[in-house]
Amino acid sequence: QVQLVESGGGLVQAGGSLRLSCAASEGTFSRYAMGWFRQAPGAEREFTAAISWRGLNTVYADSVKGRFTIAKDNAKNTAYLQMNSLKPEDTAVYYCAVARRATTSRTPSDYDYWGQGTQVTVSS
Repeated sequence: QVQLVESGGGLVQAGGSLRLSCAASEGTFSRYAMGWFRQAPGAEREFTAAISWRGLNTVYADSVKGRFTIAKDNAKNTAYLQMNSLKPEDTAVYYCAVARRATTSRTPSDYDYWGQGTQVTVSS
């Protein structure tokens, strides 16, 4: 069982930046792909970004491409989501997730472990 804890959320003005972290409880994290998803009030959970097990491949939702960067530090069992040029529509609860596979996925059902989420609020 992999436990994930997100941190780094908060309130930021439009155009600002935040960096989310996702700390995993196990070293096996290094063998797994991971992803970030987000869920706004009244909306479904949506894919944001994903990274392969060694960090060599990344994919992004079109809405965040060029503004967000996903990274993975296997030595620290931690993944990150650097969010720049934030917009009010980025406001959501952000979740990290780990998939027991090596390659990236945009599909929530491919992920086996989820964090509790961290709130990101972008004011206009």
